[in-house]
Amino acid sequence: MAVSFRAKVLVPVIGVMVLLVVTMGWVINHRITLQFEDDAKSTLARSDSAFHEIQKNRAKNLLLRVHDLRNEPRFKAALQTGDSPTIRKQLKDLSAALDQDVNIVLCSNARELIGAEKFDPLISIGNFQSASADIVGKALGGEETVGTIHVDGRLYDVVSIPVYNTEDKIIGALTFGSEIGSNVVEEFERTTHSKIILLANDKVVVSTLPVADSSLDFGRLFKELISVKGQTAPKREIIGGEHYFCAGGRFAFMSDGSHLGYLLLSSYETPLRDLQMTQQILIGISALAILLGSAVVCFLVGKVTQPLRELRDSAEAVGRGDFSRRVTVRYEDECGELAGVFNQMTENLKKSREQLEMTVETLKTTQAQLIQSEKLSGIGEFIAGVAHELNNPLTSVIGFSELLQQAEFDAKYKRYMEMINKSALRCQKIVQALLSFARRRAPERKVVCVNSLIDASVEILQYQLRTSNIEMIVRLDPNLPHAMVDPHQIQQVLVNIINNGRQAIEAHQPKGWIKVQTEARGGFVVITIQDSGPGIPPENLSKIFDPFFTTKEVGTGTGLGLSLCYGIIKDHGGTIKPFSKPGEGATFVIELPITHESEQNADEPRFSSEPLNGSHEGIGKKVLIIDDEEPILHMIREMLTARGYEVDVASDGETGLRHLGRKKYDVMLCDWKMPGLTGQQVYERIRVAHPTLCNRVIFITGDIINEKARQFLEQQNKICLAKPFTLPDFHAAIRKVLSEN
Repeated sequence: MAVSFRAKVLVPVIGVMVLLVVTMGWVINHRITLQFEDDAKSTLARSDSAFHEIQKNRAKNLLLRVHDLRNEPRFKAALQTGDSPTIRKQLKDLSAALDQDVNIVLCSNARELIGAEKFDPLISIGNFQSASADIVGKALGGEETVGTIHVDGRLYDVVSIPVYNTEDKIIGALTFGSEIGSNVVEEFERTTHSKIILLANDKVVVSTLPVADSSLDFGRLFKELISVKGQTAPKREIIGGEHYFCAGGRFAFMSDGSHLGYLLLSSYETPLRDLQMTQQILIGISALAILLGSAVVCFLVGKVTQPLRELRDSAEAVGRGDFSRRVTVRYEDECGELAGVFNQMTENLKKSREQLEMTVETLKTTQAQLIQSEKLSGIGEFIAGVAHELNNPLTSVIGFSELLQQAEFDAKYKRYMEMINKSALRCQKIVQALLSFARRRAPERKVVCVNSLIDASVEILQYQLRTSNIEMIVRLDPNLPHAMVDPHQIQQVLVNIINNGRQAIEAHQPKGWIKVQTEARGGFVVITIQDSGPGIPPENLSKIFDPFFTTKEVGTGTGLGLSLCYGIIKDHGGTIKPFSKPGEGATFVIELPITHESEQNADEPRFSSEPLNGSHEGIGKKVLIIDDEEPILHMIREMLTARGYEVDVASDGETGLRHLGRKKYDVMLCDWKMPGLTGQQVYERIRVAHPTLCNRVIFITGDIINEKARQFLEQQNKICLAKPFTLPDFHAAIRKVLSEN
């Protein structure tokens, strides 16, 4: 079961309070009860002593009176005569003078009762004489005797003394009997403040109790009390609805076997009622204290747990994602410290979540960029494959068009051939620009002419610019100094900025223009790209280089283009600055440091492209051509045959190696990428079988040369003609190889 913290605190506290109250009540009740018993024991002990003292005093008074009667001259003279009538007459006269507490007077001798006088008509002299026979007998034996007897339902204190003649001989006994009646016990009650019950043979004889209670057997109670030796605590009894402590004993001068005795009762009804009232008051006060204590504890627990409840509510809110919730620090205690730690934790979680959301957003954007990059990579590979397929027929078109231009034609057809050649050369530039832009390679800086990079970039975007009704204005400084840059990265920057201008114009107006111009300023090559678009809002001008910032619709831009441009230019030690006014277009000014290295190394061709003079320089020289493109084989063979070369062709590497096995050649041209044996594999075979021919090998390719192949060509110092090539470049390469060997 789920138990609240308040219940967990309240239940034990109330339980402890109730236990304390119950324990306190029990202790108080036990102590008061012990006090009752001690008081009752003391009271009953005093009452018992007083009762015995009263009996002794009564016996003493009776003895004095008996002595007075015996020493009275007339009664003494009557006794000396021994005349019974005289003795009885004197006894009657003298007894009349006795107090009323003496109820019976007897005078006896050893043989008979000489005379008797009684004042209670309900008592039989014979029964009294029989009951007091033992006492009288002891007196006749010369002993003054005191005792208590039971006669006809009454109790009497009896004294008997011997009577002597002149010769000091016992001639009889004089006996007095005084009833222990209600007047005696009432006096006793007034003196001791205790109730008393006199019993004889288990029967109540005299009692000071206000009512008789037949349900209680006083005889049994008397036997129980006198049978316990060394009793320390009085016995409790309820008599007539009232509570008493009881004690019992035998009359003075009586043996232990006597059936005469008394019960002393001390009422504790009033203290008991006071105790019960006190208990009720205590219970009421305790209950009130428990209620008040519970209320206080409940209030305090509520105050203590309030921060915990707030902490719970805040934790639930944080669990739902609401990191704005804070716990109020109310006190400088443990709860306050916990609230402070929780608030700090919430703040940290908020920051962590914001960072996580930014990271997730960055990852999403990066993922989109990677997807775009993969798409571009796939497009690059596709472009490379298409370029390879285009370069082979372009090589044939350019080569055959140049051959046809050297033939005699009508002027109109000659102009057609020039147009074909010009269009083919244009296709060559477009393919080369695409290959340069799509090729993935490690950054490599070299001395280049920035104007050539601008021309290549414009060539790539020429079709899109033309179809978007955008005029491209290019004003390049012909004397522009060279710069040490990575041409592919700078070309990427130029294409990105020009394309952004095209997109801005296309989205807001039907036509426009983009102007690109270059100049040398100070120690920098300055490139200015300006468009006639809507411009950049002032609030966005300072954010356009931030990663992932874009104003384009979702899915049309990643926000990384200008950020990459900024990083590339900064990495080159240059600057890129935007300028714009709304409605007046945007201008980007790029500054690149001018290089102090020799400008002759910039894009320097590996061989001169001047055409050979004369058409018979190849007489006596043998050339082997290996290529899987049949038109290229025919085109090259026609070009070389026209110059006097003896030419053999092979459509694959194996065929070419068989030609080498039968004949020696002065020059060998080999395609780099072919079905079967590749150009490099053919070269490795030649280096083993025909080492002298290794230095006269020229590679031709229409594909992208990867880094490994580039390193191989540089290490072997081999010429590689990129398809499509022109006739002057082709003949220059042949001439270079022949002149060096």
